[in-house]
Amino acid sequence: MKKRSVFVVMASILAITSPAFSAGFAIIEQSVSGLGNAFSGGAASAEDATTIFFNPAGLTRLKGQQAVGGIHLIIPQAEFSNKGSTHALQPLTGQPLSGGNGGDGGVTGVVPNLYYAANLDNGLALGLGINAPFALATDYDDGWVGRYHALRSEVKTVNINPSVACKVNDHLSLGAGVSAQYLQAELSNAIDFGTIAFSSSGGALGTPQGQDGKAVLEADSWGFGYNLGALYEFNENSRVGLAYRSMIRHDLEGDADFRIPSSVTSLPFVGAGIGAAFADTDIKGDIDLPDSASLSAYHRFNSKWAVMADVTWTNWSRFKELRVKFDSGLADSVTTENWDDTWRYSAGVNYNPSESWVLRAGVAYDEEAIPDAEHRTPRIPGADRTWVAVGTGYKINDRFSFDLGYAHLFVADAKIDKDPVGEDALRGGLKGEYDASVDIVSAQLVYNF
Repeated sequence: MKKRSVFVVMASILAITSPAFSAGFAIIEQSVSGLGNAFSGGAASAEDATTIFFNPAGLTRLKGQQAVGGIHLIIPQAEFSNKGSTHALQPLTGQPLSGGNGGDGGVTGVVPNLYYAANLDNGLALGLGINAPFALATDYDDGWVGRYHALRSEVKTVNINPSVACKVNDHLSLGAGVSAQYLQAELSNAIDFGTIAFSSSGGALGTPQGQDGKAVLEADSWGFGYNLGALYEFNENSRVGLAYRSMIRHDLEGDADFRIPSSVTSLPFVGAGIGAAFADTDIKGDIDLPDSASLSAYHRFNSKWAVMADVTWTNWSRFKELRVKFDSGLADSVTTENWDDTWRYSAGVNYNPSESWVLRAGVAYDEEAIPDAEHRTPRIPGADRTWVAVGTGYKINDRFSFDLGYAHLFVADAKIDKDPVGEDALRGGLKGEYDASVDIVSAQLVYNF
């Protein structure tokens, strides 16, 4: 595996066991001021330098220089209930897919983000954002019923996003940015070597589900993309924003570590021993992280009340499969995904009881990309979500202000219904349902200079 120690450290800082709580495994938690409105102002609010992520054209609304640092504590809960999971050899052995429910697969994560903006007072503005727009983390007990599908899954990203904006006229601003994105992934699962030996020997050797090993795959990659934005201000109180983030392709390289029970190492498998067939090896894989587009509106009625709304489309249909290629010649590991494009709808309100304070609230409906129970996996057991969010901001003085935000996500029941055939023959027919929810607590400090 390629060693990029500096950026491994950056990934650990910027996406610490980060779970994913927007569509697929996207991370929308890029602004604490935005969280309070369930990100309903997205491409139009431009309250602070976090607009670099949501719409770089909003940089022209900021004055002077500004630095923003935010941190989001994401607390998921995802508990699986087995509903009759089956094993490929069950007709012969009479044994279903064995194991417990895996405990809470959710992993509490910390997602920081950093932004800097400078208005040059000549119609141009510059910005730099460092954030983690994609991530996931799930972790299950070693002996759980879905162990052959997933044990630990972790993806971390670091996105470095310089941006520029220009004011075309009194109403229209345009913005653009480029992204250099580092991705690091670790995937692990148990391997049923007992069933492999039993099948390879015609039933003479091996104990199905009794001689488990483990595979740990690690890989990383750099990818590059861009983002564009436009902001149209009808007047000082009303504006609309349109923003687009491009697809980023990652060509990952890394290694596979197989842990094999000594009792099966020398047993036959496709003309060789199991130990030789599952030797540690280099791996390759690729993934297209999706492009997305947002349309937002903002309107202030008076000095106290403002409303905002947003609709966001994400091109998750790019994600057809997760395929890992082994340099050793071992057959590719394939998980068919066939995800759908998603839509996210949100609305919010701000109330300013004084010049120093702002109170925020918002709701959102966030579609899941996973098309059905047959394509849902324990690595990403997502489902449609309904967001309810509140937040507040306080201006301490002309230089300092802070924001706090909280959101609760009501997650629909997520069913898994797999049969032990094809690519899941060895993994097993996992059948059951997830009970899930998410809490997000966030804080942000803003410094003007």
